[in-house]
Amino acid sequence: MKYMTLKENLLKALNGEAVEKVPCVSVTQTGTVELMDAVNAPWPESQSDAKMMADLAIAAHEIAGLEAVRVPYCLTVLAEAMGCEINMGTKNRQPSVIAHPYEKPEMLDAATKPDLKTAGRIPAVIEAIKMVRERVGPDVPIIGGMEGPITLASDLVSVKSYMKWSIKNPDALAQANAFANEAAIEYANLMVEAGADVICIADPVSSPDLMSPQDFHDKLMGTITEFADKVNAPVVLHVCGNVTAILNDMADCHCKGLSVEEKVEDVKGAVDLTKGRAVMVGNVSSPFVLLSGDEEKVTEAVNNALDSGVAVLAPGCGIAPMTPTANIKAMIAARDKYYQ
Repeated sequence: MKYMTLKENLLKALNGEAVEKVPCVSVTQTGTVELMDAVNAPWPESQSDAKMMADLAIAAHEIAGLEAVRVPYCLTVLAEAMGCEINMGTKNRQPSVIAHPYEKPEMLDAATKPDLKTAGRIPAVIEAIKMVRERVGPDVPIIGGMEGPITLASDLVSVKSYMKWSIKNPDALAQANAFANEAAIEYANLMVEAGADVICIADPVSSPDLMSPQDFHDKLMGTITEFADKVNAPVVLHVCGNVTAILNDMADCHCKGLSVEEKVEDVKGAVDLTKGRAVMVGNVSSPFVLLSGDEEKVTEAVNNALDSGVAVLAPGCGIAPMTPTANIKAMIAARDKYYQ
């Protein structure tokens, strides 16, 4: 009998096909301080250096046991390449956007997309993906992570302008979304060309915490759907917060997987609602289980997620930098025990 490779297992799961064992990966960021120390690839250096980036990404697979390699670690790579100013953070704090190039609608009229192949940290990310593929071989899946087009648009114009335009200037909002999406699609396909098997977009600005469910339906989902249609790999959509109110629309965005946090309490209901359109990815709590829990708490969360029917077992959001490796290992061990 031929066993499925890790890559086959993940791709089948995302396609809604039967698998022997639900894959255990992180579609969101995987860099932790323990892993940084283990392979001498600390932030912020490994946010920019291709070899360190690859070393840290592979550590989450080889040391912690996650069944995919996810690269890079933040939601600012494309924003920086497109002209945002970035604070690169610290060893245990992510980079963040601190200045926005297109805060007024008229600025967008003159906006031009740079050559993404050479802009900012994109060459380092592309090089890191190639290094990962060379080192892990063809059978381990690589997940390319990035900011989603809605979040990129809000980074380019500022969240304040984005919110204001969503109410007062829908034309400017649509223009920002289209400009951001063109770049997001190109960047995603550069990652796929380099060797990424799956693209995960984190789009926190799409959350009901910031944009109303009606706005998501009317003004955002078209952009995300276009992204999923034009990217040459399966797309996982991650939206932070309690997305119960927009799950039905998220499932219509043509993304293969929907990554949800523990704030979505009825995961079984979510699985049933989205069946045939998208599969559920998640939703072991990053802050309350993986970061601050113990083996017992991790096992309980894993069993709940698997009982609820998630197709891919994963942290509900980015793994917190101070998360103990033991708890990530416990997540995989609990999944294995579930099938014994």
